[in-house]
Amino acid sequence: MDEAMSRDSSSGFRNVSFAPAPSQLAPGHVAAESLATEGRISGEDVVTGAVVREFHAGLNSDGDMAISVAVIKALTFVIKNSKAYTIMELEKELKAATDALRACLESHQTSISLSAGCELFMRYVTKALTMENSDLDESKRRLTERGDKFAETSHQAKTKIAELGQRYVRDGGVILLHGFSRVALGILKQAATQGKNFSVMVTEGRPDNSGQKLATLLRELGLPVTLVIDSAAAYVMDRVLVGAEGVVENGGIINKIGTYQLAMVAKALGTPFYCAAESYKFARLYPLNQRDLPKDARVYDLNLSLPQETAVETPSRDYTPPQLITLLFTDLGILTPSAVSDELIQLFL
Repeated sequence: MDEAMSRDSSSGFRNVSFAPAPSQLAPGHVAAESLATEGRISGEDVVTGAVVREFHAGLNSDGDMAISVAVIKALTFVIKNSKAYTIMELEKELKAATDALRACLESHQTSISLSAGCELFMRYVTKALTMENSDLDESKRRLTERGDKFAETSHQAKTKIAELGQRYVRDGGVILLHGFSRVALGILKQAATQGKNFSVMVTEGRPDNSGQKLATLLRELGLPVTLVIDSAAAYVMDRVLVGAEGVVENGGIINKIGTYQLAMVAKALGTPFYCAAESYKFARLYPLNQRDLPKDARVYDLNLSLPQETAVETPSRDYTPPQLITLLFTDLGILTPSAVSDELIQLFL
């Protein structure tokens, strides 16, 4: 991105001439141009506005881009365009940038994968800055190169997962999908490319009805697909395939609401339950039950006619413990849930 920039002499941060659209700003943040006009612009205001703008620009430019990849690209943008004079200032900029990214999606279903991407990249940056020489410009150049490579490797994760996961799609079989997942979709697309004949059952995915979008994409691939109501999942269940918002330390997953009950039914029926997830969704979380999940503040209108005093709850995600998961298809390989903690240790070393 070639936006004109100038240095804010009072802060050492680079001043960006654009301002994020109001809808793209994190809660509590004001457009950088407005602050400049009022004469009270600060370095952190510039960084937070710029990183949120770059994050949304990345998502808008590529509909298939994962949240975590967009995060890594946006943080790399901050490094590349920083005018920090010391490593400490650069780390401060990046901390402000990650906080802004978390804030802009704190109530969104992707907040866990976003936080995981931020945390993993910041660990990567901190390790690199500690190991590099004291020359800041050289450190920034190497960090930018590594950040670009990190993002590219993450972007390629879906391709590797598709190749691994398609081996578990049986010719003539039936796959039950729950929740919209481009990674799971990639597995089925790759299986079809291999000449396998199979059909797909897709749950409607209330409360946001995400299954309708997934069913449409599957039909565009020419795959036989049937949309079923969520409560009929056990009735039609064969092999189950889901994505994940996050993979936690014990090998369990956080995913669209209803995943937990599907996994329990699959376990009772002796049916394989597979999860497809990129390693940058591995999160250092350890939920013990549903109450340990981050709060989800979204509200859905279900168009129901109920007495005014009737409460309606519309959670969007749940936690599925590792003992209910057969295998995880990841870019690190095909893992059992018990192997996730070892991989997390390696990622954060």
